[in-house]
Amino acid sequence: MVLLNRGNQGTTLTPLGKDITAEARQVLEHLETITQKAQTARGGEQGQVRVAIFRSMATHVLPEVIRQLRSTHPGLQVVIQENPHFTAVNEAVRQGRADVGFTYLPTGKEFESWELLRDRYLVFMPPQTSVVGPITWGDLQQYPLILPPVTDGCRRLIDGYFKAAGQKLTPAYEVQEDSTVLGMVQQGLGITIMAELAAEPIPPAIQVAKLAEPFERVIGVIQRADALLPPPVYAFMDALKKVWQQSGQALAPATTQP
Repeated sequence: MVLLNRGNQGTTLTPLGKDITAEARQVLEHLETITQKAQTARGGEQGQVRVAIFRSMATHVLPEVIRQLRSTHPGLQVVIQENPHFTAVNEAVRQGRADVGFTYLPTGKEFESWELLRDRYLVFMPPQTSVVGPITWGDLQQYPLILPPVTDGCRRLIDGYFKAAGQKLTPAYEVQEDSTVLGMVQQGLGITIMAELAAEPIPPAIQVAKLAEPFERVIGVIQRADALLPPPVYAFMDALKKVWQQSGQALAPATTQP
């Protein structure tokens, strides 16, 4: 197989040599394209990140993070997995069905976690209610109580709040949807204890009061501690950190449960 002709005028390609050279150039061009795509993917420009989240965080936090992410990584896809409460978020991340989860803290050692915010619980009362100062245990006993069912994450926190204070919890209604609960409160059917972020936007006619003995939920973001995370996850976390910095806050590593 002869690829080159050597003569007095120098070396020239044979017809076969020209064909092979053309093929070699195409191979090199393909390699360059593959390299560029690999570098792009490594930088989080393409691919997807799976985010498990519950409603109030999906409503008030996630849209701005996605907007920020699209401005820097337009080729990256965010797959949103909405869950009824934080325990389902934890399970999705634990089983590898989600890369990132927004949940309640603290979590177990299997997760790496960062604190995002602290969301206080407030009392929401019908429009005609006269509210003077923080709501006491005695005040709570005077009204029908509307709460989410016992399987709900917030209900577990509320149950623990009552139990720690030695108070008996007997809700008149158990309703899953926050908007339905607030609608019933607005119609004078009772009062509710709800996290502030979950209640927003708060209907203007509803009366809002603080609890005499305040409590809050701590919300954070988690990843599996032992997971080999793809580049899009790091790009998502960078966008989240940037959004938090712009709001004057910072992601802080969170403690875990023993």
